[in-house]
Amino acid sequence: MATEQKAIVRNIAEEPWQQFPAHYGGALSKALVHPTTTRSTQIDYRISTYAPMAYVEYHVHKVQEQVYHVLDGEGLMEIDGERRVVRKHDVIFLPPGVWHSIQNSGLGDLTFIVATTPIKDE
Repeated sequence: MATEQKAIVRNIAEEPWQQFPAHYGGALSKALVHPTTTRSTQIDYRISTYAPMAYVEYHVHKVQEQVYHVLDGEGLMEIDGERRVVRKHDVIFLPPGVWHSIQNSGLGDLTFIVATTPIKDE
């Protein structure tokens, strides 16, 4: 029996901060739209705030696409071995097969949205 999906309105304060696996040094996220929070089946949508020096380890996705949208702060995004400064209003698209990492190299918090689809990397 399939689970019926319903529209959901949530306040960001309802979701606790988490440090997901392979995220270090105060790399915190709120899983705003995720199977565990909204029963989504196609998208993982998070807001993340990284303290100075926090990062996610360098990794690659097999089939997932990701979009990062920097809301505040600045950091370094490594894409296939090349590092680029990212800051407020930058949008980064990552297709499958691209190695990447983001770290906060700035003086204050780095806050961004990350949307990933599909949910599972299979």
